[in-house]
Amino acid sequence: MTDGTQPILDNHLHLDPEYGRGLEAVDEFARVGGTHLIVINKPSWHLDVEVESGAGFESVFERTIETVAQASDRLEGRAWPVLGVHPGLISRLVGERGFTPEAAGKIMREGIECAADYVEAGKALGLKSGRPHYDVSDEVWEASNSVMRRAFELGADLECAVQLHAEGSDDFTAVGAMAQSVGLPAHRVVKHYASGALEGVTPSVMCDRDRLREAVDRGKPFLMETDFIDDPDRPGAVLGPKTVPRRVSWLLEDGYDEAVRNAHVETPRLVYDIDTEATLES
Repeated sequence: MTDGTQPILDNHLHLDPEYGRGLEAVDEFARVGGTHLIVINKPSWHLDVEVESGAGFESVFERTIETVAQASDRLEGRAWPVLGVHPGLISRLVGERGFTPEAAGKIMREGIECAADYVEAGKALGLKSGRPHYDVSDEVWEASNSVMRRAFELGADLECAVQLHAEGSDDFTAVGAMAQSVGLPAHRVVKHYASGALEGVTPSVMCDRDRLREAVDRGKPFLMETDFIDDPDRPGAVLGPKTVPRRVSWLLEDGYDEAVRNAHVETPRLVYDIDTEATLES
């Protein structure tokens, strides 16, 4: 446990006050020293929202923003929302609801555009997008990449970060190049659920010790996350809310002070333009 002066940011988790642990998970994070959270909206269909257009995402985004405001009140630092469209939605739209890949992609691009409106209004920190991490048809893959590219275009316009849910790989240089081709610097692209060895974009490293050792040894910008899904039907599916503060304590005990500062102060400033030290003091 830290002394309360060290910013500790979990870069990717979900909160569900209605069906999950919600603010109880925030309190658990804070009790072991956690200070800052980046909260990603849950997939729309997990909240029983079946979208037909971009406007259909508004209720999902509003619920996330409300939860984040409540979480901020319980932290020594604060929480921020990152809003967008889970890439797995395309399979639900095409496979279960009968949309063509092109029509599904259009709905998802509209959803990203709706999320961008919240970023532009100062109500969200960044965007979420990506592409399926499982095998899909060429048509679905093409439509998914068009959604991701649109997120990059909007991120470039708004000068905000884009978090990605995507396939497992340590080489995202082509994705970083895609972002740069539309004006978004590659360091503002964040691969969630990443290993510490990821190249091409900024890794948000899942907080098991082996992945963290990789990130620390490389000495490049990285973030730390749990991907806590807040789903009572899937206990233990990913890491719990106490994990990031506990891993920070482990790193500090082993003398990795610079790596902790990298992950919790310098990289958040580089990627999101946020100051975790100043917000901790306020």
